[in-house]
Amino acid sequence: MNRLDSYFDRLRAATTLDHADDMAIHSCPELIDCIQQVGFLPLLDSSLLGYSAEGLLAEECRFTQFDDGSWEWPLWQWKGPVVKEGNCVYGKFFAGKAAFVSRDWWPCFCTWRRHTRPQPEEGTIADIILATLRDNGSMIARELRAVCDFTGSHMRSKFDAIVNRLQMGCYIVTEDFVYPVDKHGREYGFGWSLLTTPERLLGKEACRSSLTPQQCCQRMEQHLKAMLPRLDERQIKRILT
Repeated sequence: MNRLDSYFDRLRAATTLDHADDMAIHSCPELIDCIQQVGFLPLLDSSLLGYSAEGLLAEECRFTQFDDGSWEWPLWQWKGPVVKEGNCVYGKFFAGKAAFVSRDWWPCFCTWRRHTRPQPEEGTIADIILATLRDNGSMIARELRAVCDFTGSHMRSKFDAIVNRLQMGCYIVTEDFVYPVDKHGREYGFGWSLLTTPERLLGKEACRSSLTPQQCCQRMEQHLKAMLPRLDERQIKRILT
């Protein structure tokens, strides 16, 4: 059994993971390989145990908090290179939670999601946010929020909810991550998502499938059922919807 086959075995098991060395991800290139194989992969542990990048990590790659308050988390460091080099798309795609979708599966995923979540009507707040991002090419969320004048009390949560819905509809994705720099020139913190549109990132043709939305959904359902046979219909629909 090779390493890529083991990813499928772990995902098919859909149970608590034991982090055995031959059944775990130890590096960024291995994570990229895994995303290409499985097609759809949440970043962090979800209610589907083991079905996430976090759940597939080797023990030494998991989050570590040190006594001085600092921390180390290889997965968080890898996500930027994965987004830039991993031939995949990243955004809050699964129930508003971050996930990777491989480039091969993106046309089907995007076609289906946009069918179930039509483009916002002209003149709505969501339309203004999306148009502003299109005009600027790419922006971190706080810049986009400021330009769209979401600066009043409780406006941040309203803005974030709208952007999350636009990501669920595959209208906004993450292009990269931007980190603040300390006085020594070192990056720190969890970073900010650099948002853009998938058309700008991948091109228009990569955002539509030759299949109908219903055919796209059926194809993705068949793939997920083969990969995770223990999931029931409700769980499959939760991933795709």
